[in-house]
Amino acid sequence: MALKERSPETPKTSSKNPRVAVRSIDTYAAQCDKCLKWRVIATEEEYEEIRSKMEDSPFVCNRKPGVSCDDPADIEYNATRTWVIDRPGIPKTPEGFKRSLVLRRDFSKMDAYYITPTGKKLRTRNEIAAFIDANPKYKDVNLSDFNFTSPKVMEDTIPEDAVRKVSSSGNGNKRKALKDAA
Repeated sequence: MALKERSPETPKTSSKNPRVAVRSIDTYAAQCDKCLKWRVIATEEEYEEIRSKMEDSPFVCNRKPGVSCDDPADIEYNATRTWVIDRPGIPKTPEGFKRSLVLRRDFSKMDAYYITPTGKKLRTRNEIAAFIDANPKYKDVNLSDFNFTSPKVMEDTIPEDAVRKVSSSGNGNKRKALKDAA
């Protein structure tokens, strides 16, 4: 459901290591359950609301004001972007927290973590539980509202020149360009 745009410009970089590109989601989209067209979703919050209820209430075009299945798609699924598809039913991120997804440099998967209202990055359920215990004003936040499931990176939209890790019996860190593997 979510996608990340591939841009020819210089990517954002990590503040820890300026040579490491940070790949994050720049556009959110949902696919209509009826016509299968993709509709851009205006905000991450709106997208999370749709995703959290997808199993019980599938997204349809007319949920967007003034839009129907007769209208052209807002965005096309193609290899001009690297697409990642979220699982339906992942709960909305609790208020004040932010779910962050970062695409690994080798395009193998996305890493999910949460940013607390105080700006701390949490990578595990245990870290979230410890944060809630240490901060009583968040005692009403439900631990089950945090989900580290990563969206699936769609292989057919990964850039041809991306360097991927390939497993081999002797060396798990061996790297090879996708175009060489094809």
